Amino acid sequence: MPGFELFGDKERAHVQDVIDSGVLMRYGFDNMRKGHYKALELERVLAEKMQVRHAQLVSSGTAALTVALASAGIGAGDEVIMPTFTFVASFESILALGAVPILVDVDATLTLSPEAVERAVTGRTRAVMPVHMCGSMADLRALKSICDKHGLLLVEDACQAIGGTYEGKPLGSYGDLGCFSFDYVKTVTCGEGGAVVTNNDQYKLNADHYSDHGHDHVGSDRGAEGHPFLGYNFRISELHAAVGLAQIQRLDEFLSIQQKNYRILREALSELPDITFREVPKGGEESYAFLNFFLPDADKAKAVHTALGKAGIDGCFYWYDNNWHFYRKWEHLIGKKSLGKWPAEVLQGLPDYSRADFSMSDHWVGRNISCLIKLSWSGQDVRARAQKMVQVIREVLQTVS
Repeated sequence: MPGFELFGDKERAHVQDVIDSGVLMRYGFDNMRKGHYKALELERVLAEKMQVRHAQLVSSGTAALTVALASAGIGAGDEVIMPTFTFVASFESILALGAVPILVDVDATLTLSPEAVERAVTGRTRAVMPVHMCGSMADLRALKSICDKHGLLLVEDACQAIGGTYEGKPLGSYGDLGCFSFDYVKTVTCGEGGAVVTNNDQYKLNADHYSDHGHDHVGSDRGAEGHPFLGYNFRISELHAAVGLAQIQRLDEFLSIQQKNYRILREALSELPDITFREVPKGGEESYAFLNFFLPDADKAKAVHTALGKAGIDGCFYWYDNNWHFYRKWEHLIGKKSLGKWPAEVLQGLPDYSRADFSMSDHWVGRNISCLIKLSWSGQDVRARAQKMVQVIREVLQTVS
């Protein structure tokens, strides 16, 4: 998956343009730039790729989530529904705005269960945030129907799924806002970076201002810009944007490699009768960033994961015991631990997650193993890997009762 695996001359050329201009900041210094506006150019290309009117670059995927929510007016006490299986940035971005993360179960898609979302809607709910984990999407049609019914925002976290599609639309473009991460281990990398995409003109304007201390970017004199509202510093640098500009232009190349390697692995694992694969909603196509499969039960999944590691097969994840991605290890959220005082709206609205029943999530995530699809594998590499994985898994399934 990581774009850094194929980092090369195109990335170096764009970075050298920035170094030669001497302007590392995306705003201002127009007379020094020699015509180079890497962030603006990346926003244009990204919007075109995602088939939306607007893209706003920011400093990370976490920043993208925060800016997206803020741009749509999410704030103190508002509830945002999110999955139990995601990266911690999902609830961090919600809490940063004084809003309340409402965790709900995932299903066989490893993403938000529409039925669980419907049950979680209250009078305080403002948004639903599906997270397209490991390259595949939630049932966006069902979630959009729920949002339309209750007047809610649909905010897609597509940070791990750039290049996937749903009903012919790029992931991130289906909802009101979409968010991407371009960190070091994403399919497209800036080193560090992220983006918000939308077709809503006001959300774009708000995102542009909010991500740069509330500057309105009117006129050529940065010191004379107005401040229509408060914002924060979520800017991306020209150096990071330069890397991303080269990478986004290679997205189709990366996706083709991911799909080829994914299919070789999946075809091999399909020989094993006890293996099933994650459900991809009708009308959806994965980005092929990960291959996700289920074992018959959690004990077998743990045993297989351990055996794969001992066999030297890297890049396979058992998220159930992972500190970053599954609710069971989010003790800082469950215990309300922070360096400062929590806002009253959050303390009053946050459910007691130490008593929550997420057994459906446990059922699916506990049986899942997720294998990263690398871009740097040769055909011989991936075939050898597939053969070895099949051998290891078959041996475990024969010995673990």
